[in-house]
Parts: sequence; C-alpha cells; structure tokens
Amino acid sequence: MLHVDIPSVATIRQLAEVQAPGCVSIYLPTGTLPSDAAQARIELKNARDEAVGILREAELERGRLGLITEALDDLIDDENFWIYQARSLAVFVDGDHLTSFRLPNELSSRVDVSDRFLLKPLLRTVTFAQTAFVLALSQNAARLVEIVPDTAAETVTVPDLPTDAASYVGKSSIKDRAPVRRLQGSEGQKVRLRQYARGVDQALRPLLTGSGIPLILATTQPLDGIYRSVNSYQGLAPRSIEGNPEDLSDQQLAEAARPILDEIYAQQVQDFNDRFATFASQGRAITDLSDIARAATAGAIDVIAFDIDAVVNGTVDEQGAIAIEDADTAENYGVVDEIVRRAVRADAGVLAVRAADLPAQTPAAALLRFTL
Repeated sequence: MLHVDIPSVATIRQLAEVQAPGCVSIYLPTGTLPSDAAQARIELKNARDEAVGILREAELERGRLGLITEALDDLIDDENFWIYQARSLAVFVDGDHLTSFRLPNELSSRVDVSDRFLLKPLLRTVTFAQTAFVLALSQNAARLVEIVPDTAAETVTVPDLPTDAASYVGKSSIKDRAPVRRLQGSEGQKVRLRQYARGVDQALRPLLTGSGIPLILATTQPLDGIYRSVNSYQGLAPRSIEGNPEDLSDQQLAEAARPILDEIYAQQVQDFNDRFATFASQGRAITDLSDIARAATAGAIDVIAFDIDAVVNGTVDEQGAIAIEDADTAENYGVVDEIVRRAVRADAGVLAVRAADLPAQTPAAALLRFTL
C-alpha cells in the first residue's frame, strides 16, 4: 500500500498564505519500494544543496538560512520517514516550518526558491491523483483494493472491515427471520444488507476521510444501491464496476477501474468547459493572463483551470499587473503560480489540467464571481 498524505484544500490554502524570504519548494520522485528510499534521500540532499546555494546568492539572513538547512537535514536523517513512501515527495520549508506530502503522482524533480511556495504541481495531485481504491463488495466478502499507476494492484488491510453480510449481522444466513419486527424474505434481506453496508462504510472512514482518493464500487444489485444509500464518502465514483467481484482478481479490478478514473477526470474537465461557455455569455469567463491576474488579486475568480506544464517567468504586483521576465530567479516566482496562489487564498476552485483540456490556447482560464 502507498503511504500517501494528500493535502486538503484548507492545508493548501495555509501554504498559499505564506509569504516570507526563503520559501523553498522541493518536488522529487521517490518510488514505491523501500529500496528506492536511498536514491530518493540522495536526491533530497542534492535539492537541499541547490536551494541553499540559491539562498546564499540571494543573501538570505544567516540565521534563517540555518533553520531551513537544519529542517531539511532532519527530514533527510529521519529513518522512519523514509520507510514509508509513495511515488513522489513534496517538501515546503521556510525558517519557521517544514511540511511534506507523500503523493501518488509521479512528479518531476524541481527546486524552487522564492518568497512564497510553488503549489502548482501539488494541485495536479488534488485534481487528478491517478490512484483509487476499489471496494469489492458482495454478500459473501468485502475487500478494499488499491489501484496505483504502473504498480500491481493489492488488497489493503482495513481494521474492522466486515468479512461478509451474514456474520456481521450475527446470522448463519441473511435470509433468516429477523428477531426485531419479524422481517423476512426480501424485506429482511435488504435490512441486513443495509446494516452490512453501513458497517463497511464505517470501517473505511478512517482510511478514506480527507484523502481525496476516488473510491470505485465493484458489486451487483441490490448491494450497489444499498451501499450508495449509506455511503458517507464524497469521493465515491458515480459508476460501478459491474459483475460479481468475487470472480475478479485485484488486477482485473484495477483494469476495470481505469476507464472509470478517466471518466471522472474527463467529467471534471467537461463540466468546467460547459460552465465556461455559459459564463462567457455573461461576460464572466476570461482567458487573457493579465485579466486573470487582476481578477485573482481582486478575489473575483470562482474557478480557475490552468496548464500544469505552463511556465511564465515573472511577477504579479499588488494591483495584479504582470511583469514578464526571461529567467527564473529567487525574486520572480512565476506568473501562473502566483495567480493560482492568489485564487486559492480567495477560496476559488482550482483545476490543474493539460493544455489540450483548456477552452483556449492559453496558460489558464477562469470563471468569475462577478465582472470587473
């Protein structure tokens, strides 16, 4: 099982609020096997050295530089931390705090030093994690399978997960007559299946809550409808894997889950583009980067979609005016990155996409709460 800790929107917003000299953002691939940890630690050491070199050139105050270096060294030397990894690691450190996230996406290595954190790659993980859980649910069995790109699917151990419907409700068969209200037949069976489904949902809560990872249901009727009626997790996919999951291996479930994951992402993109067309007719949809920067500064953005690969070096001033520059330095933090940061601070929805998914050939597109 991957050891992921995907940040919540509230956590990302907290990171977006940070603005101080010497903010270091590090992204690096870590691999999923314990044997990959040694190489990942070496890469983090190299990233530390690169960041420290940039901070020295920028003449960061020596005491603050020392605190940043010490925090990174502590993480590098933390043996327990490196035992459990996902596919990528994101580290954010200034002179006051170090925050790290183990992510299911495979992100490219990057070191960024500025007076604010680089959050754009992190937001891709929140938008489309490319990993999922499949709940294989039948009357006779329940198992949770983790789906990860380029890695074999595997069953996850879930404490207190009911093993089957009959034993969970204390019966030899869910068709037995119920001691309360003397329910029997199909009515009594549905009552017991609902109790079973509720027990499964409760067992999954500690693992799923706050993770943001999609949950895909693999089951048949009537359990499909029954489980959905008691489900408490917002990330449950609208479409299920059809057929008896007892007949499907973990890998077969993973193969069946991939198209559903693609559908979830495609629907997010389609919903944005449909709304963009509607908002455009109201004068509340924009694609010009200068306009988007001013809107983000004014807190006018409702939702922003941006090209995860777009790089526009430069700065955005306090009024939202853009200044484009040729090089990436510790003083210029990237225009798209800053626009997204300001949008996040104003509680805007954020969608990190590929260029082809945007409604126009531009680094970003935004829906406005009000016209400017």
